[in-house]
Amino acid sequence: MSEFVTTSRGDRVAFDHRGSGPALIFIAGAGPYRAIDPGTTATAESAARQGISTVVYDRLGRGESPVDKTIDLQRELFAVAALLDVVGGTAVLCGHSSGCSIALAAAANGMPVNGLALWEAPLGPQDGGAREWAGRVDRLITEGDLEGALVHYMKDIPPEFLESWRKSPEFPDLVANVGSFRPDGESLAWTESAPHSELFANIRVPVQVMLGKETFPEMFVAADSIVAAIPGAIQKRMPGAHHTWEPEPMAAELAAFVKAAHSGNRAS
Repeated sequence: MSEFVTTSRGDRVAFDHRGSGPALIFIAGAGPYRAIDPGTTATAESAARQGISTVVYDRLGRGESPVDKTIDLQRELFAVAALLDVVGGTAVLCGHSSGCSIALAAAANGMPVNGLALWEAPLGPQDGGAREWAGRVDRLITEGDLEGALVHYMKDIPPEFLESWRKSPEFPDLVANVGSFRPDGESLAWTESAPHSELFANIRVPVQVMLGKETFPEMFVAADSIVAAIPGAIQKRMPGAHHTWEPEPMAAELAAFVKAAHSGNRAS
């Protein structure tokens, strides 16, 4: 059964909290929420059995976390802050895709994060066009062209992925919830606004960047940039393909990383 927490902005966030011990909060990328993302739930369940506390939540504007008006990055970070309070004040953040840029923004802004586990962060180079791309998505949402906004958001993914999603029963929900993609676009634009060494200068916690065994070439460039920018950050290849991890190996890796981060040791 869902639990709920209210943010300092008054938004009601739905989440599942499992296990006990040092905490891990999953931050989904653009689109997923608990009802359509069984892989993250399976990962959280397995990791919780391995001695940590896990939180999977519906990001603002999705699933059981409906909101009105514009959702921006700051509003999304208030949701993360409320969940940090739920788990005792600090946690490792596990970002998936554009959830990585939200997790990086949380840590860079001094939120009480004690580690970052980042799965295939889709960060572009400085001035790589994310600001213009996100602005176009935002304008389409404002004009009421929600499907157009979703298609433009996904413009750089393989066409067969988008066509597969169009045929899925979740596609109408993804279109209806595209306003929740605004924090993703804003955070990705932020990661291109200056050198990563400057943007991530305040991040001094363990950071592990993970890539699937089968992934897109640009993910390696982004991972290398994050590792170069944050002292002590490491990169790992993990079982997974097509931007998705395999739950059991990921759960074991995350449980070990969270325990190491909590004890002040770097995961190896």
